[in-house]
Amino acid sequence: MHKPAILFASAWLLAGIAPAHAADEGFELWLNPSVSRDLNDRTGIELETAQRLRSAEDGRPDTYFYRLWLSHEAARWLTLSGAVERRINDGGSDETRFMQQLSARHGIWRARLRLEQRNVDNADQMGLRLRPRAGISVPLDNDRRWSFRTDAELFLTLRATSPTGDEGLTGLRTQIGFGYRVNERLSLSAGYLRQQDMFTSRPDVVGHAPIIALDLSL
Repeated sequence: MHKPAILFASAWLLAGIAPAHAADEGFELWLNPSVSRDLNDRTGIELETAQRLRSAEDGRPDTYFYRLWLSHEAARWLTLSGAVERRINDGGSDETRFMQQLSARHGIWRARLRLEQRNVDNADQMGLRLRPRAGISVPLDNDRRWSFRTDAELFLTLRATSPTGDEGLTGLRTQIGFGYRVNERLSLSAGYLRQQDMFTSRPDVVGHAPIIALDLSL
């Protein structure tokens, strides 16, 4: 069926983001509206957008991106995807990204492997980054309304966007949370996110964020 879908997804409320080496807390609102359409039974396109609204006064400028996906279900458990993204950061360092992605699932297990080519405006060179992620998603009741999920994602910088930039393992993101499906159009979730940015010449920065999310499909 060739049916379009509009998703006002992941309207995130983040609070209490606190790097380990500084007294730093803030509130963020993440909006992630998107629209998708099936091209055939196995292939679809999606226009994904995001608005991450922050307080520039504490060093976190707003971020916006626009991402066009083409996805193909190669098997019931495997999806191949590619995307082009334009990311805008208030205050500069805007970039264009090209992404290739494999997503797999088997039972409760979930895995994703994403390769990114990062072209930061006015940067010395194109950056390459690999982002493997693995986790589980477990239904908690017979109706599958309640669920539990957790995952971990590595940020492996194969080539920095500058000759002096850090390479290798530069980040670790872990998430844990519970979800509740109200109906076919509305889902709610709550969880916790930990983001660790790793550096060779200075201390790591660790952020902690409780998350409340609302997913609405129109």
